[in-house]
Amino acid sequence: MAASRLVGAYPVIGIRPTIDGRRGALDVRGSLEEQTMNMAKAAAKLFEENLRYSNGEPVKVVIADTTIGRVGETAACAEKFRREGVDITVTVTPCWCYGSETMDMDPHTIKAVWGFNGTERPGAVYLASVLATHAQKGLPAFGIYGHDVCGADDTDIPADVREKLLRFGRAAVATASMRGKSYLQIGSICMGIGGSIIDSDFIESYLGMRVESVDEVEIIRRMTEGVYDQAEYEKALAWTKEYCKEGFDTNPEHLQKSREQKDSDWEFVVKMMVIIKDLMNGNKNLPEEFSEEAIGHNALAAGFQGQRQWTDFYPNCDYPEALLNTSFDWNGAREPYILATENDVLNGLGMMFMKLLTGKAQIFADVRTYWSPEAVKKATGFELTGLAKESDGFIHLINSGAACLDGSGAAKDENGNGVIKQWWEVTEEDQKAIMDATTWHYANNGYFRGGGYSSRFETKAEMPVTMIRLNLVKGLGPVLQIAEGWTVNLPEEVSDALWKRTDYTWPCTWFAPRITGKGAFRSAYDVMNNWGANHGAISHGHIGADVITMASMLRIPVCMHNVPEEEIFRPAAWNAFGEDKEGQDYRACATYGPLYK
Repeated sequence: MAASRLVGAYPVIGIRPTIDGRRGALDVRGSLEEQTMNMAKAAAKLFEENLRYSNGEPVKVVIADTTIGRVGETAACAEKFRREGVDITVTVTPCWCYGSETMDMDPHTIKAVWGFNGTERPGAVYLASVLATHAQKGLPAFGIYGHDVCGADDTDIPADVREKLLRFGRAAVATASMRGKSYLQIGSICMGIGGSIIDSDFIESYLGMRVESVDEVEIIRRMTEGVYDQAEYEKALAWTKEYCKEGFDTNPEHLQKSREQKDSDWEFVVKMMVIIKDLMNGNKNLPEEFSEEAIGHNALAAGFQGQRQWTDFYPNCDYPEALLNTSFDWNGAREPYILATENDVLNGLGMMFMKLLTGKAQIFADVRTYWSPEAVKKATGFELTGLAKESDGFIHLINSGAACLDGSGAAKDENGNGVIKQWWEVTEEDQKAIMDATTWHYANNGYFRGGGYSSRFETKAEMPVTMIRLNLVKGLGPVLQIAEGWTVNLPEEVSDALWKRTDYTWPCTWFAPRITGKGAFRSAYDVMNNWGANHGAISHGHIGADVITMASMLRIPVCMHNVPEEEIFRPAAWNAFGEDKEGQDYRACATYGPLYK
């Protein structure tokens, strides 16, 4: 575990045990106290044992001091939660309660209600009643109701309830973790890419974040004036020389740089990485005369413009981008940063969403080429099999720079399968395997006249992955696309033949989306043809359902996905906006508007 790099506390989950407030001769309330508080304790235990913040620490959970039967106890709970910094509330009950008196009325908390499915008391009646009240008051809440009837003395949380509680918790913690943090753009718009055009209003209104901007010349100033941690730089350079294996140079021999020039570029890009870290989060170890620079920009994510004004003259940012996005560096395993290549803020934010949901490093890539079975056979003579055949082809994900090195799949799980691990599980053995799977190649001078180094690996493991893209549409606002699928391990000679058709010195991942047979998921071609931009953010695991839940919290509709309908979990009020799930989402998001409007 590690200290947070950011200013501001992590979000806290508050558990609200509500109860039937009636006393009288039969003491209805007294007969329910133990069961109600046990539900609260079980929910708290579930969250504490299964959810972590992005720095690896277990989430903090607090429970109201008493059960909540009347409005005075509601107020006492709200006051405690205010002191404890609660951003997320889960109301739990096995029985009828006075809904409007006991509900969470704070407009700024993310809310869920778990109503126990039992026959002894009407917990389901309270759940339906209070969710209706939430909808009536414009305070959307997620409703959690188990499929099977349980006995009053059951202490285990049913599997389906457990799944929904954890999905809500993961998404809510990720959503609330963004509040008050920054996106730092270093430079601005890159080669006319729309995704790098910063929309401050979107970031402020939907994510609760601010935009910070620094000109790229600030990196040169810090290099020139020595505004960096010299000891850190020397450690980083020594590690780089030992573990970053230099690969072949594809430039014509007469254009290749001398060994002296290449070594100078290594020093430059390592220094760049040290400085970008300081720009994002500050550095208390800077010399006293640089106390202003030591503060940083409190950046949860950042982007670097690069092309072309920078890369026509200076070494590119591929080394800092790739290594910052990776789950370790010269200091060992550490929380991955998010640094978008080409300052594609929309792709960087997608990476940020999924890092917060998973604790894993993220891949940034061009969604570059669709390969049909026929095209593969024509180019290589190879007949597709397995996942690639099932998807009617695959998509080539490749870009210089920001793919995390973990994307090679060189780290292995307990069964020997290639994976991307949560960063706190990355071992020294994993780090060595990942570095051994990666080579560094001098920049293609046609793209990067100023030189630099690009990482190169191939994703050889067949891993479940989720690719997403956040887009802004004039007149509509933000929309999100999600494609779950798998990385594909092609035979080496087939992969090489296809890879050499584009840049052979960049990280290479072959992606087969899961096909549903309809709409944008009829085939891998249709996924490519319906993708909303040139980039995609890719995370290990099938996490599309969590992304959908998070998007609903942020009021961002999902325009394309292949997540099974039974896994979709949105606030209960969405059901009032029609029968079709995606139409519901659009209408509800438009009605409620941004979370921080």
